[in-house]
This record gives sequence, structure tokens and C-alpha cells, in this order.
Amino acid sequence: MTASAHPHTRVMVELGDRSYPVDIGPGVRHALSGIIAGLGAQRVAMVSARPDDWLPDPGVPSVVLRARDGEADKSLATVEELCREFVRFGLTRSDAVVSCGGGTTTDVVGLAAALYHRGVPVVHLPTSLLAQVDASVGGKTAVNLPEGKNLVGAFWQPSAVLCDTDYLQTLPATEILNGYGEIARCHFIGAGDLRGLPPAEQIAASVALKASVVSADERDSGLRHVLNYGHTLGHALEIVTDFRLRHGEGVAIGTVFAGRLALALGRIDEARAAEHLEVVRGYGLPFALPADADPGRLIEVMRLDKKATDGLTFVLDGPGGPELVSGLAEETVATALAGMDRADPYNRL
Repeated sequence: MTASAHPHTRVMVELGDRSYPVDIGPGVRHALSGIIAGLGAQRVAMVSARPDDWLPDPGVPSVVLRARDGEADKSLATVEELCREFVRFGLTRSDAVVSCGGGTTTDVVGLAAALYHRGVPVVHLPTSLLAQVDASVGGKTAVNLPEGKNLVGAFWQPSAVLCDTDYLQTLPATEILNGYGEIARCHFIGAGDLRGLPPAEQIAASVALKASVVSADERDSGLRHVLNYGHTLGHALEIVTDFRLRHGEGVAIGTVFAGRLALALGRIDEARAAEHLEVVRGYGLPFALPADADPGRLIEVMRLDKKATDGLTFVLDGPGGPELVSGLAEETVATALAGMDRADPYNRL
């Protein structure tokens, strides 16, 4: 813990001269003006999906641009609109951009910052649990195409991330649950059992795990694939349900499926597969396939996953831990899908 007026935890993402801090705790958003001063920015474009009173003072002249969280606005059109607003405001390469919102806002604003003038500094103020534990850290920025999630993007590391836990007190229970989908999958990629810990500790452990992976594999060439545990089916579920299923909920179901598929391939035993279901259910997350999700359509979408360079590809648990497994037979995946429970999860939304 770091001693300050608002005690907080700091996790460093170690990337040489592009290293940056992730501060976690109550009130950390008020450190923004110091960060902006440290960057030497003369003006800031603040892109916010939250009310203005959620925005801290950046300490320099600024403009507030409205954003909306939600997959409908996670598009190249939104990125273009933001960049044009940056031009109107007179933003230069030596200025900065700040995002304030959930995972969609973080992704879209991060990509706009990466592209504008070929890259301007960006600081993230993630306001949802999902964005705090995952989307805001690691420099992956992306938008969707009609054909799939996150198919157009760039790597652009932020200058700092301020995970203010005060923001979480304003969220509905369904949005907190959404974030727990990412925390649950951390159980199987090295974070250990985070169930029952205070939220700030769960966030810090999830961020520390991601920071260690990103530091070792910034551009997703190997180890970083483990962060996509549960995501192949999770992303497909979002698409085939027209995003009625939230990202974290899809990842939770995808995590249960990853356990079933690894068991079918003989990579893990029955007890470890059952642990996937136990952990996901322990967070109160959905664990069954939506009753109206067509397996054939799911497989079709999973073939378009950005990790899939050799047929159907999943991150799966195994004797040596999680790893990318490619070239899986469609029949094997279909059989594992057929063995999943079915339910109507939309009443959670």
C-alpha cells in the first residue's frame, strides 16, 4: 500500500521507457492533474460516458466530449467522430486524451488516441469493474466490425490508469456481475482464488496478473494469449445474442466451456473441469449456454476469432497450465457445446 490521503495500491506495467502505473483505490481519480502536468500537456480532451461530476479536474484547459458505453458505439465511425472533435479543439501531439467510462469507452478512446497524429498520450479512468480489472490495462485498443469483435485495433499503452473504486459504488449489480466474469477467469490463468476478497484486492490481483503477462508479451505473440481464457466462446455469445449477453457474462460461460473442452481433449481431469463450473457459479455468474444460441452459428463465429490462425482455436487449461490450442476438429467443439447446460440468462440483464 502507498501512504497518501487516500491509501491505494499501485501496480506497475513494466515496459521500459513506456512503463506506467495503475493506481487502485478510493479517490485516485484526483491524481489526474498531477499526471497531466507530468506529461507536459497544455490541453486535454476528456471523453466521458459518465456525468460531468465524475470527472476530476485535469488542471489544464479541457473539452468534455460525450461518449456512450455499449457495443453499438464501438465502431470506426465513433473513432472518426472523436478524432474530428480533437481537431476542432486544436489538440496537438504534445497534448493528451483522457477516457472516463467502461470497457467500450476505454477501447474506443484508446484507439482514437493511437491514431490521432499517429499517437497522443492517453490516461484511462475506468469506471466499471470490467474496465478496471481488464480493458483499461495492457494497451489493447479495438473496435468491432459486423463480422466480429475487436477485429480492428492497435496496441497503444496508456500513460497511466486510475482505477478509482469510488466509481464502483455507483454501478448497478448487473454491471458489477459483468466485471466478475473477468475476475473468475483469472482463477485459471495464475491469479489464484480471489473469491471472498475485498473488491480492491480482487482488482489489484487481476491487474497485477495482467501487468506481468503484458510486460512479458506486449503484442500478443505468445504468453498474452492466456488472457483470452474463456473469450473465444464468450465473444461468439455476445455476437449471436446481439449483445444481450454482456461481455463478462459471455466470458464466464466461455470459462465453463473451456473446462469442458479441455476435459474432452484429456488435458485436465474431471475435478479440474468441475472447478471451472464451481468458480463461475461462486461469483453468481451465468454458466449455461443461452437456450436460443445455435451451436452451428457459434462455431461459425468462433472461426473468425482473431486468435484463430489455424482453425478453431481456444486457450485451454492443461498439465503445464493454460496455453493456446489450435486446429481443433469442429466435431469435438460441437460435442462439448452439446454437453453444456442450457438456460435463459437474459433475466440477469
